[in-house]
Amino acid sequence: MGQHWSERIIVNPKVCHGTACVKGTRIPASVILDNLAAEISEREIRGQYPTLSPDDIQAALAYAAEVTGYPLYPVCR
Repeated sequence: MGQHWSERIIVNPKVCHGTACVKGTRIPASVILDNLAAEISEREIRGQYPTLSPDDIQAALAYAAEVTGYPLYPVCR
């Protein structure tokens, strides 16, 4: 993918209620990640969402890797 994920994944409060989405679409990054986690192939995902490119799918993965790399803080209840 030669680009940073932020060139393809956007977070805009006016699009999908601020959920991270593929730029120019209303496809949330989480939908791509959920499909990959369910072992759905990239080809099948692109069949379901024909506007996605292989780079969009890679950008969603890069986005997830970055946001999950931050430390988690315990929540006391």
